[in-house]
Amino acid sequence: MLAGFAAPLAEVAFKFGPAEYFSLMVLGLIGAVVLASGSLVKAIGMILLGLLLGLIGTDVNSGVARYSFDIPQLSDGIGFVSVAMGVFGFAEIMLNLEKKGTGETFLNKVTTLIPTWTDVKRMTPSILRGTTIGSILGILPGGGAALAAFGAYTVEKKSSKYSEEFGKGAIEGVAGPESANNAAAQTSFIPLLTLGIPPNAVMALMVGAMTIHNIQPGPQVMTSNPALFWGLIASMWIGNVMLILLNLPLIGIWVKLLKIPYRLLYPAILVFCCIGVYTVNNSVFDVFITAGFGVIGYMFFKFGCEPAPLLLGFVLGPMMEENFRRALLLSRGDFTTFVTRPLSLGLLVAAALLVVIVALPAIKKSRQEVFSEEL
Repeated sequence: MLAGFAAPLAEVAFKFGPAEYFSLMVLGLIGAVVLASGSLVKAIGMILLGLLLGLIGTDVNSGVARYSFDIPQLSDGIGFVSVAMGVFGFAEIMLNLEKKGTGETFLNKVTTLIPTWTDVKRMTPSILRGTTIGSILGILPGGGAALAAFGAYTVEKKSSKYSEEFGKGAIEGVAGPESANNAAAQTSFIPLLTLGIPPNAVMALMVGAMTIHNIQPGPQVMTSNPALFWGLIASMWIGNVMLILLNLPLIGIWVKLLKIPYRLLYPAILVFCCIGVYTVNNSVFDVFITAGFGVIGYMFFKFGCEPAPLLLGFVLGPMMEENFRRALLLSRGDFTTFVTRPLSLGLLVAAALLVVIVALPAIKKSRQEVFSEEL
């Protein structure tokens, strides 16, 4: 993708302004509601909660702290790692502690490290869908590998014929998000190398590294520094091959960890999680925040609420607000800017169609109930 379609894909990203980004994020949130399994009301509630959590911190335009309750550590907002580690990592440990014999039930199922023909047939569509989702979100600023992985997992869980196996070893739940994660991580180089725009924090660090070596990222990179451009692409091929060579022999070692009783394993998992959260900002406060979200995530699972929509709203919330306000500033407060720009209008129309798709079954059901009562 990067080698063959860098220039045309960069043109797509270049056409996105603040209004288009806002409309795209609206479409993404509505899509998360459509693709969420279970109650739509709960999915909407989780997205709204994620949007509210994303507003915590300092307002970009005014510099005023919002919802920080005079706590200095909240002036920069809540970290994504703290929320994700809490609602997924800590909460999962709490749920596993309720089960007896956890950590010993999978030992007899590991027979080979090579996927069977059945596995290949099941995961090939997931790989293609995940690659497509990751490639698109990787190009757009703010997308990133994490958002691509969550989006691909949501799509797979909704579209797979084996959705009941998700969370119990469904290969689609691994193949799709991993493909999206890898695709987004690599296509995020496209706006950096062709436009000089870092799409996420990791690429922003790459800009700093390139500047240190007197390399100006932008459209001239492919012509002025061809060795750098093609060297990066070659390194991606080599890196993926090295991952295969390292992972396949070592998988057996990780499988042997399952022999450790869970009562001994989970404290180690908690310690490593806490170390990981602490090292992000060297803050003990972040560890307490993670523990709090662990309890909240445990309650989510108990009430049948999916945490993935919350994370999507949490990631997109600040970017939605920023692009919404930026679009209004550029249009001098004219709200019609979101429908007068063709690309933005198209995205909003697609979002409206998704809302109609969601509403039609409920409308049809209510009409059938009214008709049966009349009979």
